[in-house]
Amino acid sequence: VDDITGERMQLSSILIVDDSQTSRMITKRCFEIAGFLDATYVEAENGTVALSLLQDTRVDLIFSDLKMPKMDGFTLIRKLKLADSTRNIPIIVVSSMGSDVTIRRLIDEGASAAIKKPLNPEKILEAIGTLS
Repeated sequence: VDDITGERMQLSSILIVDDSQTSRMITKRCFEIAGFLDATYVEAENGTVALSLLQDTRVDLIFSDLKMPKMDGFTLIRKLKLADSTRNIPIIVVSSMGSDVTIRRLIDEGASAAIKKPLNPEKILEAIGTLS
């Protein structure tokens, strides 16, 4: 796992969007285990907070849960894809609602990749590998 991240994609700033603080902590740890130790991690508890943060914070990747209060992952993706400043940021979605239909819809909406829970470092690396 050591060298894979260097070849694939340089991620200096990652936005983690999840309504569960525990899930955000686990996600960050999975990224670190996957080799992204030097990245800056920005956290948001829902899509509304994420959009607000992105007004003055630049990130290389958005990693978002699907089911959240105030603004879910689908709505967040749609809004990100409409704005010039966020349109090209890759979005990886993680969800327990990982049916093939849901994943197809996420990709159609503009997600770069989708991961089914439970999350682990290998799934993160696999999803990031599809981005380059």
